[in-house]
Parts: sequence; C-alpha cells; structure tokens
Amino acid sequence: MGQRLLVIEDEPTLARLLSYNLIQEGFEVDTEDHGSAGFEKASRESYDLILLDLMLPGMNGLDILSRLRHQGLTTPIIILTAKNGEAEVVQGLKSGADDYITKPFGVSELLARVTAVLRRTSGGDEGVLSDQKDSSKIQLGELEIYPEKYEVILGGQSISLRPKEFEVLLYLSRKPGVVLTRDDLMNAVWGFDYIGGQRTVDVHVSSLRKKLELDPDSVHIDSIRGVGYKLVVNKKRSASHLL
Repeated sequence: MGQRLLVIEDEPTLARLLSYNLIQEGFEVDTEDHGSAGFEKASRESYDLILLDLMLPGMNGLDILSRLRHQGLTTPIIILTAKNGEAEVVQGLKSGADDYITKPFGVSELLARVTAVLRRTSGGDEGVLSDQKDSSKIQLGELEIYPEKYEVILGGQSISLRPKEFEVLLYLSRKPGVVLTRDDLMNAVWGFDYIGGQRTVDVHVSSLRKKLELDPDSVHIDSIRGVGYKLVVNKKRSASHLL
C-alpha cells in the first residue's frame, strides 16, 4: 500500500493534475476543494503528507496550517503559493510548513519536493544531525538543550520550538561562536537534496532568535552579513560544556 497524501486545492484542473501524477508515482491521494472540509479531513484522517493551497474558500491555507499545528499534528505539509506570495511563504514557514512550491510549477519539481520531504520526515535522510542526537544534554550558559527529547530550557524556563527550529539551534550549539553559512545549516537540517532556497534558513533563524530573547544576555544568534549565523554565549555568566 502506497503512502497517503491529501491535496487541498480548489482549482479543479490543478487538483486533477496533482492527483493524477501522484497516483502515477504510487501514492494514494485524497482531494478536497474547500478549506473547511480540507481541515476536517486532515484532522480526522491519517496522512503521510499534505499539499495545501493557501487561497481557499471557507478557510484559507494559513489558518488551516496554524490550526493543524496548534492541534499537535506533525504530518509534513507543503504549501502551494502564487509567484508573488513571498510574504505568505514566510508566514507559512513560521507557522510550521515543511516546504513550499511556487505556482506555476512542473511535475518533476512537485515530485522531487514531495519525495524529499517524505524522506526527511520519515527518517530516511540520515543528514548531518543524525549522529548528534545521542548526547543527553548540551549546556551553553543558561541554555540547556536535550537532543533526545527535543526540549530546550533557557534561564530555567522551557521554550517551545518547532522541529526545524530545534534542529537549527542544535546545529549552532555544536559550534558556539563559529560562523556557520546558510549552506551549512541547509545541508545539516534540511538535507543535501533540499530544493528550497536559503530564505527557509533565514525564516527559521529569525523565529528562533525571537524565542531566545527570553534571556538575550545569556545566549543569542548573530547575523554575519553575506555569510551566515553564529551562536554567541556570554562566557562571563557560564562557560559552555557538553554533558
């Protein structure tokens, strides 16, 4: 039995095209053309991946995405957006989308992105972080990271991070004070075969930086213009060490 995909798209021709090509690749595909109906179906049934258009009747895609993530749904979601929808892409990534495809797109791009996201989220992509999640705890100043539990504590308070935000922080924490390029982060967190642009990295770092503002004097992320990012720890308060 193939992996189950849900397509929430209200444009009939595109919905049929998506469904046909995905079925040809061996996927089982359900479709919904109304936002509210798509949300209910995604909430009620189990899928391996959801393709979600952002412009939908009844309930728009960003609302669907936010509500599904708020409910705790971890199913990977790829958003479909218009060519001039950069703001929507940024908001979608912040709300928990795993990837995005800009319309119009070709069948080969669609299948490549679907395959890549499924491989990453199912554990098939070993990635740079795969051998780094065994350590029980990382201590950086007032920042505590628990790789096995995907938990972060800053200044004694728990911080809620989305999976990719956590993995970005984990990778930065392995080399505190060292400038890591966007390509470094992209390859480590999203995999070498990720097709999306570096904007994805910037969005996740921006979101992560805001959450670390709980105690910016202890640890924060610096931007190195034209290069990348580095995690800065206040050594006067606590030296970094790995337990």
